This record gives sequence, structure tokens and C-alpha cells, in this order.
Amino acid sequence: MAITSANQLELLQTAEAVAREKMIDPGLVVEAMEESLARAAKSRYGAEMDIRVKIDRKTGRATFTRVRTGVEDDAVENYQAQMTVQQARQYLADPQVGDVFAEEVPPVDLGRIAAQSAKQVILQKVREAERDRQFNEFKDRVGTIVNGTVKREEYGNVIVDVGAGEAILRRNDKIGRESYRPGDRIRSYVKDVRREQRGPQIFLSRTAPEFMAELFKMEVPEIYEGVIEIKAVARDPGSRAKIAVVSYDNSIDPVGACVGMRGSRVQAVVGELQGEKIDIIPWNEDIPTFLVNALQPAEVSKVVLDEDGGRIEVVVPEEQLSLAIGRRGQNVRLASQLTGLDIDIMTEEEESKRRQAEFEERTKLFMESLDLDEFFAQLLVAEGFTNLEEVAYVDLDELTSIEGVDESTAEELQARARDHIEAENKAALDRARARGAEDSLISFPGLTPQMVEALTLDDVKTLEDFATLADWEIAGGWTTVNGERVKDEGILEKFDVSLEEAQNMVMTARVALGWVDPGEVEDEEADAEPEAESEE
Repeated sequence: MAITSANQLELLQTAEAVAREKMIDPGLVVEAMEESLARAAKSRYGAEMDIRVKIDRKTGRATFTRVRTGVEDDAVENYQAQMTVQQARQYLADPQVGDVFAEEVPPVDLGRIAAQSAKQVILQKVREAERDRQFNEFKDRVGTIVNGTVKREEYGNVIVDVGAGEAILRRNDKIGRESYRPGDRIRSYVKDVRREQRGPQIFLSRTAPEFMAELFKMEVPEIYEGVIEIKAVARDPGSRAKIAVVSYDNSIDPVGACVGMRGSRVQAVVGELQGEKIDIIPWNEDIPTFLVNALQPAEVSKVVLDEDGGRIEVVVPEEQLSLAIGRRGQNVRLASQLTGLDIDIMTEEEESKRRQAEFEERTKLFMESLDLDEFFAQLLVAEGFTNLEEVAYVDLDELTSIEGVDESTAEELQARARDHIEAENKAALDRARARGAEDSLISFPGLTPQMVEALTLDDVKTLEDFATLADWEIAGGWTTVNGERVKDEGILEKFDVSLEEAQNMVMTARVALGWVDPGEVEDEEADAEPEAESEE
């Protein structure tokens, strides 16, 4: 039956029915009908005509209008949709270029093909409106938990009905041993919502650390109210997890509040996560103290933190080693994720052997470099001296404070140390020049002869070569690959060059070469200072 021959109110009734079924604005459906009728009219009157259709929202009457635009006499390209200003005088007294002239034309009865085409247009518009509604509804729900019903499983991925559409729980976002059947109720974390060609895609997760945090927020009123804050979460989904919490009310124990009466609160979360064991740990701003808590139930003897390297050494008694590492390294891995640091665990015996090896290595260095006997070299190491630079340039008082070292002996030690350093520097520069190091690199501020030699070993021979390096190539860094942190070795990392120092040196080199305007660098530094102050 042709749309134009139907009862005029049937258009509005159809629009309302479709809008109600798809949960979209009825106006969008009417607009789709108007567009489809206009397209059908063009196929009848001519594709070059500008035919527009308006459906009255109250009566349902469809008005077909032909629209033409006024143009200059010599600018007519489509006489079906344009007219000259001279021709327009029969419609208006004073027509202007750009004026629009509309005249009503008889409505058309749609044939079978035109009616099918109109139906496709309406369906397409309704589908687009439905997708927009679904995207707008879920884009603000990223980071929340939704309840849904399992519809089907496709290649290990679970398709979930979340009420306003379908979401996907991918295989790697399921807890390992979970299996679902159609009709099962499921609770998941909205991980991401994306616009894609086939419509908005809603991605769910049950393995995300945030899922556990949201579950605790639902079970623990103090977290929801902000009295207790979850500072970090680390999970081995389906097996074990660690969660760090802190209380902003001294009268409330954060761990006890999360555990609940007789473990009721934590057990509710454990039940949802298929029996995943959860360690609730008190947060502490002091990283070593926090790490000791994170490695529970293992006991820790000593913690050595290397903030620049982002590493931490933990010493445990021999009988606690396996407990600290955990099954397949699980305990130390979760503690590392929780703190964001790489953790090296060693026994007290291993640490003792390492410290002894370092002591012997430094003793040998002083014996050979300063021509000292073993006792004197050991004395320097025991006093905390680790390298020749410290001996050569330390205040004389620090050397004379050592028992048995008078002023003349201290001066002799420093003279020997400086002579040895100068000889090493000259040898390093000679080797660097032999490999092609240019004076522009050798004389660059901040680079020692040993650094220049190390750069030439990596084929960096000119200041231009140095200026093209990234900061991490110089100072080293860490890259996350497949969830694991991988070490990037820096050319000058062994000289304890920090990332910030590397950034400054590279930028200074680029300014010196004229690659960067010094004013731009100053502006960037000025912009960075207020941000640093606000962070403090």
C-alpha cells in the first residue's frame, strides 16, 4: 500500500510505534520518513530537482515542495533547482541572488520499488538513531559496573544483553575458569565504548583491577562515601589479588572496614570473583613500609630503595624466600604491580655475599689506582668511599678525620687520585678521537671523557648525532610489553645520568645547533613551573 494513499495519521502512528520500540525520539523517525518520501519524489519528478517533504506533526499530512535558488543570469548550472533573478521576478517583487523560491507540487503515489527504497531509508535512519542513543547512553558509563544477561557465545567471546543493546565480554577479559550459558545473569565492568562502522561497541571486563575496586565500592559504604580510598589494585584474575586502602578518618580501620563483620564484605567480592583470594593491605606513603605490607604474609628484614632506577631490593630470611616470591612468582609480581616498582628479592646470605663482593671490588680499585696496601684500601671503603672522584675532590677534613690519616697523607691521596683520573680521562679521549669523535661532542658541557667514549662505541660521534637521541636512549628506561616491564639500556646509564639530565643535555645541544629557538625552551619551562607548583 502506498504511503501517500494511507490515512494521514497512520504516518504519525507508525513513527510513534517505531520510536517506542527502538526507544528513540519520534521526531527522528518522522524526519527519516520525510527524507525517504523526498527521495521517492525525486525518482518520479527527476533527480535534478530539489524536492523537500514536510510532514505535519499533528495531522500527518505530507507536503511536497519544489525548491529553487536564485542565481546570476550566467551562473545557472541546474535549471531544475536554480533560476535567474530575472525569472524570479514573477514570484517576488525584488528578488536577490541566494533567495529561495518554493512551490508546492502534487504528492506522488509510491510504486513497489519506490516504497521499498523508502522503507530502507527509514530503517537506516532509525538504525543510526538507535546507535547514537546506545553510544550516548554508555559512553558515560565507562568505569562502572553493569548487570546483563548472557545471549550467546561466539569463538570464546560472550555476547551480553545489557538492556539498551549488546556488549561483548572477550575471552581474555573473562576469569579463566568461568563458563556461561544463555540466560545466565552476569555482572561486568564497562571497560570501553567505541564508535565503529557496525555501530557502537561496548567492551566488558571481569579481569580488570578496576572491576574489583568497583565491587568493593558497592560492598563497603565507607569507600563509596570517600572515607576510605582504594589507592592501588593488583590482580592475577581468578587466583589472587592485592588491594591497598587508606582511611581519612583515624577512628576507622581501612582493612577491617573492607573485611567486614566475620569477613562478610570481602567474601561477597570473593564470591563474585569465583573464589579469588584477596589480600587487603594498608597504604603507606613511605614506599619501603608499603612494600613490606604488600609482601605479606612474608617477613622482610631490609628494604633498599632506588628511586631513580625505579627498583627496590628486599632482603628476607632464607626460610621466608619462597613465601615472599610466592607460587610461580605470584606474590612478588602482585606486590610489584601494586607499588609500580621492580622488586629484587634476595636472602640475607645472598645480600651478605653481594656486599662482600662490592667491598672487595672497591678495595681492589683503591689498591691499584692509588698504590695502597690492602689495609689502607679497606679502611677507605669502610669509611664509605666508593670511587676515585670522591677521594680526589672531597673536603680534606673528611680524609683527615680517618684514624691514622694526617694532612700530608690526605693531600698525597688526593694528588694520586687526581693524577689517575687525569690519566684515565686522557686515555678515554684518545680512544674516542681514534673512533672519530669530533671536538663539538668532546667539548660539550656535561659530557666527561668516559661518556664521550661510551657514545662513540654506540656510533655517536658528533654533536648532531647526540642531539638526535631521545632521553631514554641516553639514560635508559622501562617499556611495558604484554603487561611486563622490559628494560631499555641507556648509552650513559652506567654513569648515573637521570632522564631529566638527559632531556636537558639533548635540548641544550639542539639549541646550540640552532635546531630549537631558546625562547621556546624558556616558554616551555615557564609553563611547566606553575604545573609543578599546583602538583605540590
